[in-house]
Amino acid sequence: MPATVRLGTCSFADEGLLKAWYPRGVSTSRARLRYYAERFDTTEVDSPYYHLPDPGVTRNWAQRTPPEFTFHVKAHKTMTFHEGEPTDDAFAEFRTALGPLELSGKLRGVLLQYHPRFTKTGAAMAELERAPERVAPLVPLVEFRHRSWMEPDERSDTLAFLERTGLAYVSLDTPMTRASNVVARHAVATHAVAYVRFHGRNEKTWNIKAERSSERFNWMYSQDELEEWVPKLERLSGDADEVYAMFNNNRDDFAPRSAMLLRGLLTEAGVPVSGGLEPPPLAPTLF
Repeated sequence: MPATVRLGTCSFADEGLLKAWYPRGVSTSRARLRYYAERFDTTEVDSPYYHLPDPGVTRNWAQRTPPEFTFHVKAHKTMTFHEGEPTDDAFAEFRTALGPLELSGKLRGVLLQYHPRFTKTGAAMAELERAPERVAPLVPLVEFRHRSWMEPDERSDTLAFLERTGLAYVSLDTPMTRASNVVARHAVATHAVAYVRFHGRNEKTWNIKAERSSERFNWMYSQDELEEWVPKLERLSGDADEVYAMFNNNRDDFAPRSAMLLRGLLTEAGVPVSGGLEPPPLAPTLF
């Protein structure tokens, strides 16, 4: 039986969502998470990359979402070569901050988005081999930002290594430029969990230095662009036990709108999908 493609966005409290997606009156953390969870059953929380949350905050995330809701969390920058070399202590501090969410059973994956200088070398592969133990029983979701890992003559070796090591390859949709931090678009499952991140296709902004990530990922997907992913996601749903398609094009409300567009395309193609659907309006009452 094919896996359900679960749609979500890479944040439920991003500035663009606060300004352009949440209705007036949905203005507290509790209300926003409730509103989001009525439309999606999974999210990726990217803020811990910058600052680790207080455990009380992650406890609230768990308590304010339905039982079937699933979180993925982006690793702190100290864990992925953005600030020095990763240490066991960096991973331990991350696990402590996310402890209540993990104990709730709602935390599924840790997104390890490696720095572009993390090129394919023996030392880099040795570092990756440590990830499963450092995050177990959570799923290590590996996103490469250097093309050396997926060049044609290295691709098969990289994917075999990830599968053998217990690492989930993160498939990407990005602009296809000649920059070294652009990885070719390949929809591949190396783990029981298949994970896709949609960053948008804005070639002009991909490598700009911006104060806000929304400037880099300023892209609203078209139907034609997302139609390319329908057969790929259908294939992933047959290759993996769980499939997540997460939108990081976080300008304004582009991410949830893109997810809803993809939802329609997958439904039309007969691919099982959840998320990206407006809930039915509440029935009127006499009181």
